[in-house]
Amino acid sequence: MADRRYFGTDGIRGIAGEPPMTGAFAFRLGVAAAEGLRRRGGARPHVVVGMDTRRSGPMLAHAVSAGLASRGADVTWLGVMPTPGVSYLARALEADAGVVVSASHNPFGDNGLKLFNGAGEKLSDALEEEIESLLDLDADGLDPVVGSSVGSATRYRIDEGHYLQYLLANAPYLDGLRVALDCANGASHQIAPRVFEKIGARLDLIHARPDGENINVDCGSTHPESVRERVLAHELDVGVTFDGDADRALLVDRRGRLVTGDHILAICALTAGDTEVVATLMSNLGVERYLEARGVRMHRVQVGDRYVHEELTRRALRLGGEQSGHVLFLDKAPTGDGILTALQLLAAVRKSGKPLEAWMDEIPVYPQKLVSVRVPASAKADVLEAAQVREALEAARVRLGDAGRINLRPSGTEPLVRVMVEAADEGLVERLAQEVAASVEAAAR
Repeated sequence: MADRRYFGTDGIRGIAGEPPMTGAFAFRLGVAAAEGLRRRGGARPHVVVGMDTRRSGPMLAHAVSAGLASRGADVTWLGVMPTPGVSYLARALEADAGVVVSASHNPFGDNGLKLFNGAGEKLSDALEEEIESLLDLDADGLDPVVGSSVGSATRYRIDEGHYLQYLLANAPYLDGLRVALDCANGASHQIAPRVFEKIGARLDLIHARPDGENINVDCGSTHPESVRERVLAHELDVGVTFDGDADRALLVDRRGRLVTGDHILAICALTAGDTEVVATLMSNLGVERYLEARGVRMHRVQVGDRYVHEELTRRALRLGGEQSGHVLFLDKAPTGDGILTALQLLAAVRKSGKPLEAWMDEIPVYPQKLVSVRVPASAKADVLEAAQVREALEAARVRLGDAGRINLRPSGTEPLVRVMVEAADEGLVERLAQEVAASVEAAAR
C-alpha cells in the first residue's frame, strides 16, 4: 500500500483551522471526490454531507459541499447527523457517496473528514489513495463546469425519518425501562432521545445541549463515569452513552458497572448463536476465554473498525467490534452505529431472559491497564523500533507467559503510543505497563 499523506485509519483528522483541516483543504477534497466519482462513470454524482456539533463543522461541511458542487456533484445537506446516519442515508437516498465532518471522540478543537461509498461503507485503501492523487489537481486546468452542469444543493429534513424508522425497526420495546441517556453533546442529541422515547423508555437525558464547544467534554463514551453517576444517583435500570458522532456506545448496568464492547460482543453472540466473532488486539483476554468455553471463537485484528469490517467480510461473519463500543452488525449495517448497538444489546438481554446484571456477573474481565504516551506523530514508528522499547516489551512478555498479554501500538488518530497489559494479577499488570511506558517515554526524548 502506498504511503498516504492525509488519510489515517478513520479518515482525515487534525486541528480545525490548521492544515490540513482548513476550509481550503475541505474544498479541494470536495473537488477531488467529485472528480473521482465523475471519472468512475458518475456524470452527475450525488453526495450526502453531514456533520457533528463542533463549531468548525459548518465551515468544513460547506467548504467540502462547495468543492463537490463546483465539479458537478449534487449535494444533499444533512446538517447535524450521526456518522452511521450519514452511512445509512447514503444507501437509502441512493447517493454515490457520503461525507461526514467529525472527529468522533476527539476534543472539540479537532475535526475530521470521512468518506463513505454509495453502499455506506468506509472507502477502501485504494480509493483513498486515488482521492489523494486527485487532491493536487489544478482545478483551473480541468474542463469547466458551468451553467446547469454545476451541482445543486438540497436540505434533508430529519422529519423525513428514513434513519429514525430504520432504528425503530431494529429496536426492542423497553416497556418503561428507566434509561439514562448521555448524548455527549454531539450528533445523537436529537435522534437518540426520539428513538428511546418511541420504544417506551422512561428517559433521563443528559448532555444533549451542544454549544459548539462542549462535545465530549466530561461526557459521552470517553467519560462513562458521567452516566454511571446518573444511574446510581437516580437508581435507574441502565445507562447508555455515545461518543460525539454516535458511531459507538457503552452502557452501564444498574450497579454502575461498565458494559464495554467486549461485553456487548459476548452477550449478542451467545444470544444469537454466533460461533465466531471478530475483535481487536485490545479485547479482553477474560472475555475471549469465556466465549471459547462456550464454543465461540474470537478472531483478533489490529485496532480500527475498518480492520474488523475487513475480517468479517473475509470470513463471511456478521458480528465484530472493539472494546470501545464500536460494534459491527453486518447483517444490519456496514458501519458501526452507537444507537443501533445499544438497541441490539438491550434486545439481546430481553431475548435471553437474563438481566444485564446477571450477564455482567458471569462474564470475567481480566485487569487491563492502558497507558497512552505522547510521542511526536513523525516519530511513532521509530519509537516502536527503539532497542530499549523492544527489550522492555520482550521482558514483559516473558514475565507474563501464558497468563496474560501485552500490546504496544501507535494511535491512528492522535500523536500517542498506547501500551496495554492484561493478566489476572493486577499488581503485575500495573508494574509492567508502567515499565514499558517509561521505555517509550525515554525513546521519544
